[in-house]
Amino acid sequence: MTEHGPRVGVLGSYGGYNLGDEAILTSLLTDLRARRPDTDVLVLSRDPEHTARAHPDVTVAPWEGVSRDRTAEALARLDLLVLGGGGILYDTEARRYLRVVRTAQEQRVPVFTYALGAGPLTEDLDCTLTRETLSAAMEVTVRDEESKVALEEAGVTSRVTVTADPALLLQPEEFNVGLLHDSLPPGRRVVGMSVREPGRAAQHLAADEYHQLLAHVGDFIVHRLDAALLFVPMERSDIRHAHAVLSRMTAAEHCRVLHGEFRPGQILDLMRHLDLAVGMRLHFLIFAALSGVPLLALPYAGKVFDFAQRIGAPVPRGVVREAAGPLLAQVDRLWDERPERMEDIAARVAALRQRATETGRRLGAQLDRIAPQLSTFNGHKTTPAPERVAM
Repeated sequence: MTEHGPRVGVLGSYGGYNLGDEAILTSLLTDLRARRPDTDVLVLSRDPEHTARAHPDVTVAPWEGVSRDRTAEALARLDLLVLGGGGILYDTEARRYLRVVRTAQEQRVPVFTYALGAGPLTEDLDCTLTRETLSAAMEVTVRDEESKVALEEAGVTSRVTVTADPALLLQPEEFNVGLLHDSLPPGRRVVGMSVREPGRAAQHLAADEYHQLLAHVGDFIVHRLDAALLFVPMERSDIRHAHAVLSRMTAAEHCRVLHGEFRPGQILDLMRHLDLAVGMRLHFLIFAALSGVPLLALPYAGKVFDFAQRIGAPVPRGVVREAAGPLLAQVDRLWDERPERMEDIAARVAALRQRATETGRRLGAQLDRIAPQLSTFNGHKTTPAPERVAM
């Protein structure tokens, strides 16, 4: 019989597609290593090569385009599967992840959900899989109240605990500020902007309308604040939409789109060089809040609205219904009130960071519970059956 540390699998939207998801993975792994240095981690990635480069200390395996038997073989060696974090449980996408979770549960591998984002969940198949798999999980944690409601409405019967987004625990890595000095017009303030594609998570967005609206905002920022505008893509598709906004601006000569491949910690460090942040992407706003940058959220989804409310940031009605005039007035007011606002936001962000640590603490407690029983005998795992959290 050979003793070993816990073998933990991590499943999410990982593989370099989105800097927010990569920030979540980085924070999750850092926290897990700090709590249980002996953990043997397997990351199930959408792009294993990217994940292996970014995290050379973990084992990586694909889960998309892989046979169910091959996936089951990899999962059977685990002592626990972590699902999340991030917004992965929504219509048509949830079923893809939850089929992997169900395969793990068939192998008697306990499942822990890590500060998930959920919703909208309206499709019968997605709701059924969500209800069946998460109701059998050892513990369910979500990052916001909206996600908790979405799971409850889908029929999840186990206790759902609200913590906070794991990316709130991300640590900065040095960003080469020379890239800004070389590309931005000199002698101006720097305002960051984040835009995104409509996509499946924001199908109600009309591209032409919100591109034009954000072009008005960009022109106002350039002229009112004597600023250069820097578009910060959080995933590849953002680049195209940033250029679409820029093409509608009259002050385009004062704008740039950030190009290059960056780690999430580097983008977090970039934020401290900004004077203001206006954006749609949730993790762009999280990075700004962590860096003490005044921010205006442009909610395209409930998760952005929820985060802005939790930190006390101004919240327009959204990038669909908002007229240009009131939105420009909010930018103006935010600039004038930024010292007072940031003191309040800093205190709220500190509280949210504390809540974010609760997810890792709960995962650590579950690992401590199963650790004494981890062993191998002739190569066969003897991990106990999943234990549900009491209601």
